[in-house]
Amino acid sequence: MNKIQKQLAILGLVMFVMITSCSKDWLEPKPLSFFSPENVYVDKEGFESMLYTLRKALKSENTGYLNSIAAEYSASDLASPWSQLDFHKLTPNQSQYYPFLDFFTDTFGHIKNANVAISRIDDIEWDSQDDRNAILAEALWHKAYWYYRLVNTYGDVPYVNEEITGEKLDFQTTSRWTILTQLEEDLEFAAQWLPDVAGPGDISKGAANYLLTKVYLANSNFDQAIASIDKVIEGPYALMENRFGVDVADSNRNLIWDLHRPKNFNSSENRETILAVVDRFEAPSDARSEGLYTMRNYNAQWFQPAVLDSQGAPGMTIDGSGQVMYDSLGRGNCNVRLTHHYQYNLWNYGGQTWENTQDLRRADINWVDKHELLYNNPSSVDFGTPVKEEYFAQAIDTFKYIYAMPHYIMYVPQDDPTARPMGGNGDWYLFRLAGAYLLRAEAYYWKDQLADAADDINRVRQRANAIPITSGDVTLDFIFDERARELFAEAPRHSELVRVSYMLAQLNRDGYSLSAFGDKNYYYDRVMKYNKTYEKQVTLLGNTAGMEPYHVLWPIPSDIITANTLGVINQNYGYDGYERNVPPLEVIE
Repeated sequence: MNKIQKQLAILGLVMFVMITSCSKDWLEPKPLSFFSPENVYVDKEGFESMLYTLRKALKSENTGYLNSIAAEYSASDLASPWSQLDFHKLTPNQSQYYPFLDFFTDTFGHIKNANVAISRIDDIEWDSQDDRNAILAEALWHKAYWYYRLVNTYGDVPYVNEEITGEKLDFQTTSRWTILTQLEEDLEFAAQWLPDVAGPGDISKGAANYLLTKVYLANSNFDQAIASIDKVIEGPYALMENRFGVDVADSNRNLIWDLHRPKNFNSSENRETILAVVDRFEAPSDARSEGLYTMRNYNAQWFQPAVLDSQGAPGMTIDGSGQVMYDSLGRGNCNVRLTHHYQYNLWNYGGQTWENTQDLRRADINWVDKHELLYNNPSSVDFGTPVKEEYFAQAIDTFKYIYAMPHYIMYVPQDDPTARPMGGNGDWYLFRLAGAYLLRAEAYYWKDQLADAADDINRVRQRANAIPITSGDVTLDFIFDERARELFAEAPRHSELVRVSYMLAQLNRDGYSLSAFGDKNYYYDRVMKYNKTYEKQVTLLGNTAGMEPYHVLWPIPSDIITANTLGVINQNYGYDGYERNVPPLEVIE
């Protein structure tokens, strides 16, 4: 049994324990349950069971319908949320379809679990202090991971420093900057005690330094950010330069395709992976997710009856046999409607356009473009010919039903042959070395070391066969364009834009300031610049696309605020309840 199979078996056992311990017979009077915290966290194995739970939680970012990473992209410069285009309707009480509110409560559930291990770490006598420190280090890493996402999604939030064992109704909001400083301290400890090399899905020293770099950047500690990411780049990793993995024998594919095959993410051949979650169909049912849903969330609704042919009849079917295949494009729902900027403009550089670019990340074999969508309904008079947008009943139909799709990222076949093709189970990257180079490039940018920044960006571009850039090309916009080209649907998008928005405001650069953050910020300006959905005021489901600068931060759920009767949890600027805010805490007790 290999390492991954062992992890899946153990994870299945942990899930079984959790489920059986929550059955209805807990209502019956009986002695203290064997599975109560007091009986679980009594040895190293007990604490490790919580680490498995925390690792499993990392999958929630990328799996399932409308997961949090999909929501991140839908609220960005690279895509729009077609079923909730009007952000004015995102309130502390309502989020239509997308988890803009649920992410807050779900994330605190993960933090709660981390705090259990952290708070109880010294309740037992450890045979080895190294074991104790390694387990504490990983628990702190998970807590930092989720808090980093929170403060770059909602801004100031409550900081929960310990396990909550009873009723608590007096939470207070803590300053985002205070939390970031605490995360630095926690991750510095984690980077010291986590292992140099870890198995698939396990947290390593490299993952700690990668996350620490992001926190240092958020706190504008650029020298520390460079020092920590240097340790990753100089560590046991390497950019993949040659073809590898499950499809290596397919001469029609290329390295970029191989790099994005989920079955290759945790392969021993893949030296680029720093951290990728493990999610396999062959795992016990309670240990695997419902699937990645990449094809469902990101792909167009190409198969719908509204895709009309020249006779005004449906030109598509999920049962057809044209080049457009149900099992390869999947049952797309356009939940993350890709922008023209991502589909086309990003790839125009050095006199090249998306049509003739040498960049493998936009290679024809890796994408399905609009002109490659063929009518596949055998009953259509236009069967086998390219879809024509002029045949559609109304112009708005083209918004959902036809656009270019990055097939090399989204294609994840279903291992279950009876399942609808939404995007099956598969491993997924959280951190890889290409992202490390782009983080260091950004740190160099902030220090005005543009030649060094260009060198790091070119390490990534050259691997993709893209035209190298010069120091004169290095801007914050270009760095985020490169992150889009390299890390789409992988690294969070909204929260990273929020991070740099705060940085620019704190540094009083480019006309931004903290005092006017809700009225003018980089996130809003970039979205308005590159996402034309809002400029064109696209209307669907009674929602006319609209966004204001204050939508840079998502609202704190009102039920969280109102239930906290003995304290004050602040609401974000622009949302109902903001007027009741009090100054956030500046010190963590």
